[in-house]
Amino acid sequence: MAEAINQLDMAGVEVIKEHFSLTPLQVQQFTALGELYREWNAKINVISRKDIDNLYPHHIIHSLAIAKVLNFQPGTTLLDVGTGGGFPGIPLAILFPECQFTLIDSIGKKIKVASEIAKAIGLTNVTCIQERAEMEKGKFDFIISRAVMPLGDLVKLIRKNVSTRHQNAMPNGLMVLKGGNLDGETQPYRKYVEITDISTIFADDWFKEKAVVYLPL
Repeated sequence: MAEAINQLDMAGVEVIKEHFSLTPLQVQQFTALGELYREWNAKINVISRKDIDNLYPHHIIHSLAIAKVLNFQPGTTLLDVGTGGGFPGIPLAILFPECQFTLIDSIGKKIKVASEIAKAIGLTNVTCIQERAEMEKGKFDFIISRAVMPLGDLVKLIRKNVSTRHQNAMPNGLMVLKGGNLDGETQPYRKYVEITDISTIFADDWFKEKAVVYLPL
């Protein structure tokens, strides 16, 4: 069983290497995530037990779809709202070591997992905080999230946190991973929302009807 799981981990890391240019340290960090998440998930359930074997495609690679929409410049600050066990923040923090990530979640057990995993792989660009989004007062270039709540509700919560200082190829705003039919959620923002179909980036059938939604704010 362990050997089969390791094969799945290795296959996942190979997919990441195919899509991104990684340093040896980044390869090591991405490789370490498999064992770490299985170990922590056995103690604190942050990923469905049925889905833990799909950690790389369904969670790590899914998170990295955001990096295919925008290559964040060094010094970019990002707030991950409702991070759970660290998605999408931790995979993106590995990929962008010169950017600063703040991961927040209202559930202390989940934030503990994210914090311990970030520490275990030596991430120095990640801060993990137990708090609700409405309590966060900081300013960030981008707010990132993974299907934490309806788009309109999220915009109301985080608009206050978007910095007016722009340093990337796209204006500051919200980048969220969403699934299913997005017409209803995105309709109020139809004039400026950008939707990227993840199945055009990664070949796995699981990515059908999954998207990165970008909303400049």
